[in-house]
Amino acid sequence: MNWAASQLVPSDAPRILIILHQENSIPGRVGWMLKQRGFKLDIRRPRFGDSLPQTMDGHAGAVVFGGPMSANDKEAYIKREIDWISVPLRDDKPFLGICLGGQMLAKQLGGHVTSRVDDHVEIGYYPIEATNAGQSLLDWPSKVYQWHREGFSLPKGAELLATGASFANQAMRYGNNAYGIQFHPEVTMHMMHRWTVKASERLKLPGARSKRDHFQGRYIYDPAVEVWLDAFLDLWVGYGNDYLTHDGQVSQIAK
Repeated sequence: MNWAASQLVPSDAPRILIILHQENSIPGRVGWMLKQRGFKLDIRRPRFGDSLPQTMDGHAGAVVFGGPMSANDKEAYIKREIDWISVPLRDDKPFLGICLGGQMLAKQLGGHVTSRVDDHVEIGYYPIEATNAGQSLLDWPSKVYQWHREGFSLPKGAELLATGASFANQAMRYGNNAYGIQFHPEVTMHMMHRWTVKASERLKLPGARSKRDHFQGRYIYDPAVEVWLDAFLDLWVGYGNDYLTHDGQVSQIAK
């Protein structure tokens, strides 16, 4: 797609609510792919006092991103976010939880978030495998970028879409519109540099990949992850601007 096309998004374009957890966090590749699809990004950081809407009437969907905190933490904003996920579920609007966001979705649905008994983590590239349900929706990459110490259980009523060896539940769907994923398709090269420098101590945790493996893995595996993300967003939310075609060109033909 053509990044310049995202600049054609009109002021009244449908909005996607973006929930971030650190002052300098960005929505990365998910953010710019949504902009390419004709959506405006409504970025909020509840941890720092931003409010969350009581209905989804003003938004076409919502994405809750990751962060170094745990969905089990006792801070008030963590509970508020987990409780708030009931809003897009109630309004049947597209919801995507990435890593921490996926774990929050699991907790909202009655699931659990836990670490492994051996304290092994997934930090770097690790293999995943689509279930039959996942294969029926999309072609999945063989390895994805991970950065987590905890995983989520599969809540009652949720459908497992992808699994892994160290953390069994890698992607799930609840209903038609709510997805939780354990991995990070949003990560750009810049974000990978920042994470591996500012959180370099986590590369010493059991099971973590070396810094060199992160960047070698990106060269090998990221093209398939980008293709997957593009297809996933088509499935999840589609296009917000009827004047943008799938290749990012301007057209008078609806999406």
